[in-house]
Amino acid sequence: MNRRAFLATSMGLSAAAVTGLGRTRSAIGQGGSVEATKWRAFEVTTQVEIVNPAGPARAWLPLPLSPDTDYFKNLGQTSSGNAKATRIVREEKYGAGIFMAEWDGGEAAPAVEVISRFATRDRAADFKPTDAREDRRVLARYTESTRLMPTDGIVQKTAREITRGQKSDVDKARAIYEWVVDNTFRDPKVRGCGVGDIRAMLETGNLSGKCADLNALYVGLARAVGIPARDVYGVRVADSAEFKSLGKSGDITRAQHCRAEFYLTNVGWIPVDPADVRKVVLEERGGLPLTDPAVQRARAKLFGQWEMNWLAYNYAHDVKLPGSTGEPLGFFMYPQAEVNGARRDSLDPDTLRYKMTAKELSA
Repeated sequence: MNRRAFLATSMGLSAAAVTGLGRTRSAIGQGGSVEATKWRAFEVTTQVEIVNPAGPARAWLPLPLSPDTDYFKNLGQTSSGNAKATRIVREEKYGAGIFMAEWDGGEAAPAVEVISRFATRDRAADFKPTDAREDRRVLARYTESTRLMPTDGIVQKTAREITRGQKSDVDKARAIYEWVVDNTFRDPKVRGCGVGDIRAMLETGNLSGKCADLNALYVGLARAVGIPARDVYGVRVADSAEFKSLGKSGDITRAQHCRAEFYLTNVGWIPVDPADVRKVVLEERGGLPLTDPAVQRARAKLFGQWEMNWLAYNYAHDVKLPGSTGEPLGFFMYPQAEVNGARRDSLDPDTLRYKMTAKELSA
């Protein structure tokens, strides 16, 4: 097996420092301080196999978020497999990390394994003003439309109706959050995490879906009234301390999850997750009404807090995979592959087989 090691370019912690992770004070969301929270370190192994290749093949895997944040640190990656060539690419617009592998047409069973290490700690915004400032160009990027997330037409009309009478950005962001929780539904039959076509959702009135639909709706509505907002794509890596439905450990092959943030001037990026409130409604204890105390706790918590039993990948939309001849991805959260230039279905194990496992590292 050919093994290559890659160190994150902006790590803040080295892999050797895993055992030194302890309790430290966190400035959540680039905003105010919160109670000290503990860093936890994890290792995620992703194994990918391209089934019946019949020609030259390529594969792309999402890598952990970089540069580091106050809640997430990339501790580096290693890879192994039978690829002719591998490299790490940084997507230009959003900075998404992409691991790319290539095989000649003669390889009968293209396979690659990537092991990522990272550290996380829980987030809890206190909404207090600070002197933190985000770059204006970054904020402009997160008010733009994307292919599946327009900010005009019915999206803008709906956002204005939801926020009518609200004066501050935090009140508008809260109104959109409550509206999404009240009006959307998690549909367990949707493939993967959904598509995120928010115009279609609003035009048809079908506000069901999964996290990539429901949180995209939140982000698009926020952007439509001028609030910078972004999806954060990733995967669950450990059990939840409070909600059984909001965690996954061990085999995390189907545990991908999209979250969201909005930006509050003089405070910073604020974590939210209305989609997980609807997941609690659908799955916790076999299903609960919105009035149940557990749902009410989740609803209050997930406006301003994330439990970081979760690996963050990127904020990217309309992702053009390097070297690909296919259409850009709406978002990049799953391993992808092409054979002879034809894109494989990342959710069909008969054409692209992968397995993901997670384990927590000892502190």
